[in-house]
Amino acid sequence: MKHPLTSLVWYSFFFTALVLAFFGVNSLMRFSPDPNLKGIYMVYGILMFGDALAMLLCGLFINRRFTAVFWFAVTVLSLNIILTIFDQFGLIDLLFVMLNASTLGLVVNFRKEFLPQ
Repeated sequence: MKHPLTSLVWYSFFFTALVLAFFGVNSLMRFSPDPNLKGIYMVYGILMFGDALAMLLCGLFINRRFTAVFWFAVTVLSLNIILTIFDQFGLIDLLFVMLNASTLGLVVNFRKEFLPQ
């Protein structure tokens, strides 16, 4: 029997994917007269879309009890936390780290629901 809070994990992955997609679009829409900064913003946007896609895939396949998906989700969440801490850190970064840390905590706490028996 599935624990009722496992659906919270699913929603958390999708919410994080939406946040990343929003920031990706925001990064691509930034205006800068300096062409070097425009390129950097484009790279940031593409990386955020890639991260959003990874979160979306984790959310879609985490309930299928694949060991590889579970460890991929743990890896993506851990990298999001670690890489955010080693960047310029502000309030948005703190909220993003807390969102990823809470999702990671739920995934690890309910690992028996997501791993094959």
